[in-house]
Amino acid sequence: MANDQHFELVVIGSGPGGYVGAIRAAQMGMKTAIVERNRLGGVCLNWGCIPSKALLHVAEAYSESVTHGSEWGLSFEKASVDWSKVIASSRSAADKLNKGVGFLMKKNNITTIEGHARITSGTKGDAPCGIDILKADDDYYHGNGGEVMSSITADRIMIATGAAPRALPFAPFDGKTIISSHEAMVLPEQPESLIVVGSGAIGMEFAYFYNALGTKVTVIEMLDRILPNEDADVSKEALKAFKKQGIEFHIGAMTTAIDVDQKGATVTIADAKDESKTQQLKADKVLVGIGVQGRCDGLFADNLGVEMVKGHIKTDYMDVEEPTYQTTVPGIYAIGDIIGPPWLAHVSSEEAVTCVERMAGHHTLGVDYKAIPGCTYTSPQVACIGMTEQAAKEAGLEYDTGKFSFQALGKAVATGATTGFVKILVSKPYGEILGAHIIGKDASELIHEFCLAIRLEATAEDIISTMHAHPTMAESIHEAALDTEDRVINS
Repeated sequence: MANDQHFELVVIGSGPGGYVGAIRAAQMGMKTAIVERNRLGGVCLNWGCIPSKALLHVAEAYSESVTHGSEWGLSFEKASVDWSKVIASSRSAADKLNKGVGFLMKKNNITTIEGHARITSGTKGDAPCGIDILKADDDYYHGNGGEVMSSITADRIMIATGAAPRALPFAPFDGKTIISSHEAMVLPEQPESLIVVGSGAIGMEFAYFYNALGTKVTVIEMLDRILPNEDADVSKEALKAFKKQGIEFHIGAMTTAIDVDQKGATVTIADAKDESKTQQLKADKVLVGIGVQGRCDGLFADNLGVEMVKGHIKTDYMDVEEPTYQTTVPGIYAIGDIIGPPWLAHVSSEEAVTCVERMAGHHTLGVDYKAIPGCTYTSPQVACIGMTEQAAKEAGLEYDTGKFSFQALGKAVATGATTGFVKILVSKPYGEILGAHIIGKDASELIHEFCLAIRLEATAEDIISTMHAHPTMAESIHEAALDTEDRVINS
């Protein structure tokens, strides 16, 4: 089949890595195409970041108004949940932004190609990369593509195909009873009971959402604390807050079996330290939120030679100081979730920009992998950047901590948002900020002061000498910085 189009760059996948990279390439004058097998915006915009936050906003609004309204003199005696409208509002947000990405592609003269991309060759001498465009499968996450519809060539290819939910090996997703985050966002009816396997960001966000709207939620976590990637103090505070909301937890428990029948599912769990101690839990649905895996089904022709490591595409980003994100095949690059953790949308976007700018020979500072913010959009929210206290100890660093509780913060008291705190780790003796951890109202917004501070190599003294408006939640950052020098004012 003859090649009918040639591009300087073809981007495969239109999520927050793919479409951002395509736009940046077009801005630099590259003739660019983007291939998408489903909906523009990828998983993040259509089935992840955006629609899930729409659901979480509904849950928070409902919880604050109905559960706590009486504290503020408000009455919602006849409050109810219209499940279909809750789901519809989330889908509306995704649809709006999906159209927005389409507009951006047209605005930047980027050719959008619908279909499943299969890379047939990398660059060889003067020969460009080859790509077949196949008819996409119905399965959103997987599939090898159908018949070949066309072929294109490119000077370079950037793979941005993202990741898909990871199933338990003994209990694959059935889309009805054993579900992933994909199905959890569009269940036709609200379940009376839900078991969530895994207490990371995805698991806890859905646990919070369903619990807030009245579903009985039980969370199973194999490790010894929830949100195990967070600072231990944050995990402890989060567990306390979510238990108070009514979520049940089984911590240090392994899920060993899930049996499905007409009534729902029976989940068998065992003590992680003593597998002979087991018990069974029942629920209408089981949401498995144990992580994600790279998504490249049917992406490579046989014998193409792209090296994979633990299910992810190998690039140079872990091996060199200024990575180009090139794979083991000349002309083929990869960014985002498909190359491994931390599996965050904003990391994908930054990697994409760095990748295409370095393709074009531009100088760019690149991605600082030691200063990546992470957020969990429950209520209370959780946000972090840099080192945890455990990591600082393991690295043998000398450090001080500063901590300030929202219980002593004027804005938090006024708005009933006193759960949580800000915690800072600073180095000795200079006060360089090593890490910051926030749990509480607006944590995902507050963390960005620390993002900038770490990027600029600021110290606790720099934050102390920066005026913060009163009354604001951001004052907690000022107070936590003061606490690193035993100078806290309001506690």
